[in-house]
Amino acid sequence: MNRIGIRVKRCLRPLASGCLMTESKLLKSQKRQIMREIYDNHMLLTAKRDRPEGWKLLSGLWSPFYIQLRILSSFPSTLKKVGKAMSLMLKEEAPHVNRLVGVAFAGVPIATAVSIESGLPACHTRKFVGVTSEDDLQKALTQYGQHSMLEGDVQDGDVLCLVDDLVTQMDAKIMARTQVLSELERRGIKNVKCDDVAVLIDRQQGAAERAKTSGIRLFSLIKLVDEGLPMIKDLMSVSDYDQIRAYLADPSKFQDR
Repeated sequence: MNRIGIRVKRCLRPLASGCLMTESKLLKSQKRQIMREIYDNHMLLTAKRDRPEGWKLLSGLWSPFYIQLRILSSFPSTLKKVGKAMSLMLKEEAPHVNRLVGVAFAGVPIATAVSIESGLPACHTRKFVGVTSEDDLQKALTQYGQHSMLEGDVQDGDVLCLVDDLVTQMDAKIMARTQVLSELERRGIKNVKCDDVAVLIDRQQGAAERAKTSGIRLFSLIKLVDEGLPMIKDLMSVSDYDQIRAYLADPSKFQDR
């Protein structure tokens, strides 16, 4: 093998500090491309650009922006980038994970993209209609009977990572974790860890703090306030950018609409 071949091979070793630095720079570049494509393809909608009346969220709060990553599969080039970037993120930050769990619905194509890129096997949760709280989930688990609440193979001793599109306050991820662990208990699968969650975007509205108190490690590809918005600032109007930043800092100031 020539000297070039040897150098390339060495660079691929995960413990090489120079290679890790290169991967981190690559990840930063990938995140920027992904965020800009999310905005350009209207997966991030804003009141001033897309809908002057804004949005009423499920929580009842008014919002000047809306993130709709459920349509990510309609943009395969972007989805492929997401798979590569999240695979690299997990390799760097959660190398202990050996199996992915896509959270239905939006997390399923993302988990699949990460699985294809990383080689990690993936499964996914089933969606419970009308379940919005822990109490709802417990009732649904009781009524679901012998139907599988988790599609895919899991083995004793696996380390799982839940994969989803977006996190706001962590509630849905905690319920997904409960759903997965309940199904594994029903199957008699033992010594499985499910303490990791990976998302494409963290809205930075309390999820990190909630994850910590719940014993969950949260890995976010893009933190919306700290990273995402600055990456697309030049694409947005000044008023749009300032309004969204102000809203995320204190949503209560915008609820008189």
